[in-house]
Amino acid sequence: MADLERVILVDPRNRRIGTGEKLHVHREGLLHRAFSIFLVDSEGGLLLQRRHPEKYHSGSLWANTCCGHPRPGEATIKGAERRLFEEMGVRAKLARAFQAAYAARFDNDMAENEIVSVYVGRLVGEPRPNPREIVDLAAMTLDELACRLDREPETFAYWVHHYLRHHRPVLEQALASARRAAP
Repeated sequence: MADLERVILVDPRNRRIGTGEKLHVHREGLLHRAFSIFLVDSEGGLLLQRRHPEKYHSGSLWANTCCGHPRPGEATIKGAERRLFEEMGVRAKLARAFQAAYAARFDNDMAENEIVSVYVGRLVGEPRPNPREIVDLAAMTLDELACRLDREPETFAYWVHHYLRHHRPVLEQALASARRAAP
C-alpha cells in the first residue's frame, strides 16, 4: 500500500538523512530522492503514460514513461529498473541523463519536493502497463510533446513541464543517444 511505502529523505546535496512514509512525505513536502524515466523507440517516439485517476496526486495527467522512488537501501538505478517493470512491464538498459530538483504544491494538499535522477533508455518490446497505475499510453517526439505542453498544459504532470523548461537540451541529447543504442 502506498501509505506504508517508505522513501529516502535527503538534504539539499542529495545525502541520505533518513526515511519517511511516502504519503506523509508528500503531504508535508519533505525533500526526498526520486527518479524519472523516458523511454524512446527506434523512430524517436517517447513513451508517455496517463496516470490512473486514483493516484495519490496528479491522477489522470500525462507523464513520462515512469517515475517513482528508490526504496531505503536500494540504489536509485535499481529502483528505476524495478519500477519500470512494475508499471510498464518492460525492462530497458537505462542511462542517467541528468539530475533535477523541484518543489511544487498541488490542489489536493500534496507536494513534490524532490531531487530526481532522470534516466533514458530504448524501448524494446511491447509495454504491458499495469492497469492500477496507467490508463493510457502514447508515443510522441520531444517536439510533439513540447507542442502539446503549450496547447494543453493542464493535462500534463508538473515534472514534465519542469524537465522540458529547464533540461530540454540535455534530455534531447540523451534521448538521441538512447535511440541509437543497440536493442
